[in-house]
Amino acid sequence: HEPGPAPLRMLAVLLAAVLALAVLAGPVRPAAAATARWAPAASAAIHPGTMTYTRGAQCTANFVFRDAARRVYVGYAAHCAGRGEATDTDGCRTRSYPLGTRVRFARGGSLLTTGSTVGRGRLAYSSWRAMQRLHTRSARACAFNDLALVRVDRGAVRRVNPSVPFWGGPTGLARAGTSAGERVFSFGNSSLRAGLSPLSPKTGASLGDTDGGWTRSVYTATPGIPGDSGSGFLDARGRAVGVLSTVAVAPFGGSNGVGDLAHELRFAQRHSGIRGLHLVRGTRPFTG
Repeated sequence: HEPGPAPLRMLAVLLAAVLALAVLAGPVRPAAAATARWAPAASAAIHPGTMTYTRGAQCTANFVFRDAARRVYVGYAAHCAGRGEATDTDGCRTRSYPLGTRVRFARGGSLLTTGSTVGRGRLAYSSWRAMQRLHTRSARACAFNDLALVRVDRGAVRRVNPSVPFWGGPTGLARAGTSAGERVFSFGNSSLRAGLSPLSPKTGASLGDTDGGWTRSVYTATPGIPGDSGSGFLDARGRAVGVLSTVAVAPFGGSNGVGDLAHELRFAQRHSGIRGLHLVRGTRPFTG
């Protein structure tokens, strides 16, 4: 049956309310607008796996992050901005360079050259400095919370793409860690490889999470070496799962200590002072 006058009046009121809200909200932007500012993945100069130099120390970038103001950050390991020796791994005791320290993004670095500069940024967050400021007493956090963020200079943001070379992704953040035997993927870029890019993609297996989920040991066919520190690891679904922190010698090849990114990012969101900090997904699909 046809609606009577009262239902018609109610429908008209609802339609008017919807139109008013639409006017107040302004035009709807297409979903693609959120990623329109990223450089094409194939030609981006700054991305996961890019070489980073802090006061001469070389590390590898892991993932791209953003804040509520849409500022762009590139992550690496906090010890990459540390002032201690290679054996100083206690983030609650080892001194670090101050926030604001200049960081250089480069490509083509080797034992003979520090490569060509593709952009610059400033150290915006260090888990080591944050833990010292907070007088953190957790032995697990002091040993395995190893994440730093470099805010990319405004002029270099247009050269950034969040996709992991070779593998694609990340597809999101892995919040439950890894299980024993789970396959993992990474992209290291140490200058010790003399620019041999076929050695950069790595895949292997996790031995499962330890120390309350803060870390895990990972075996890969070509293990991470000095200079790969800070590089990111993806899980079997292409989610960002960790940050390479330590290199160890094992009976059957090299293993790496990989800090849990979910733990590290949660700590950074609480204590970095960077409002709305979050991981950015890659623009290329994961193909692991």
